[in-house]
Amino acid sequence: MRTARPLTQANKASSQDRRWLQAAASLAMRGRPLSRPNPAVGAIAVKDGRVIGRGWTAEGGRPHAEAVAIAEAGEAVRGSTVYVTLEPCAHESRRGPACASLLVEARPARVVIGCGDPDPRTNGRGIALLREAGITADHIPCAASRQSLAGFLSRETRGRPHVTLKLALSLDGCIATAAGESQWITGPEARAHTHMLRAMSDAILVGGGTLRADNPRLDVRLPGLAHCSPARWVLTRGDAPEGWNALAHPADLSPLLPSQYLLVEGGAQTAAAFLAADMVDRLAIYRAPIVIGGGKPGVADIGLASLAAAHGRWRIAERRMLGKDELCVYERRPCSPE
Repeated sequence: MRTARPLTQANKASSQDRRWLQAAASLAMRGRPLSRPNPAVGAIAVKDGRVIGRGWTAEGGRPHAEAVAIAEAGEAVRGSTVYVTLEPCAHESRRGPACASLLVEARPARVVIGCGDPDPRTNGRGIALLREAGITADHIPCAASRQSLAGFLSRETRGRPHVTLKLALSLDGCIATAAGESQWITGPEARAHTHMLRAMSDAILVGGGTLRADNPRLDVRLPGLAHCSPARWVLTRGDAPEGWNALAHPADLSPLLPSQYLLVEGGAQTAAAFLAADMVDRLAIYRAPIVIGGGKPGVADIGLASLAAAHGRWRIAERRMLGKDELCVYERRPCSPE
């Protein structure tokens, strides 16, 4: 039997750093999506192994996570380690000082950063300012940090929101019976989870056929979260009805900016259009333990030339039960190393 290699002091420090960065990423999710147009960032100040301050980006983007954590820590922040999911901003604005400047003034001994900031106003300058002030600044790439910032990173590097395609399917891949009945394929737990997805999205989109047939509300019906209902979009080449916005084609998502997260809810033609355009970053599939047989498929033809082209595109990121239904979340594999 193989024995585990004892952790060196360096390994211990790395393990602790990643644990605190993951905790900061969990905090960051509390700011999504209300922090828009700013990214949802999480920050934790730690001293002697104890949390002395924590924060996440507030509604409307201010105050930033670092400012909240520093304020909570008070004088104890001196000599501490501050963990932050995104490189502290380096540019001043009318709404407040740069986070790098706040950290320089607060004088922690060390700042650990989970993800660099691609915004050209920062992009390395935040780390440089900290180091110039004599503060140790370590960039430790963290998958949890990047995941918590997926919408911001997509907006900054690709000029479009991060797209999640949600499908509620039977075991045989149907979204409705042949006659069009679809309420309800999944149970109440899965439907409640869908509303949480809506609450964490800036915008939500359906196809013109779904809008005409169902006139969906697409709001958030969870206690205390009604104010988080996303902006409503419809995929159509015509005009959108009152209270809706129109998107002509999934290959051009720039009209949705500055939104960071888009949730696509259907129907089959819309799902196919986004998949065919390679504009889906995440699949959220709710599968009910029922067989419909001969029903309407969840995804229409996407023009796949061969079965080989379908393989290797997705990886499982999450799987869990929601009542009697199963949720499987898949993330798109990058075409080339990032």
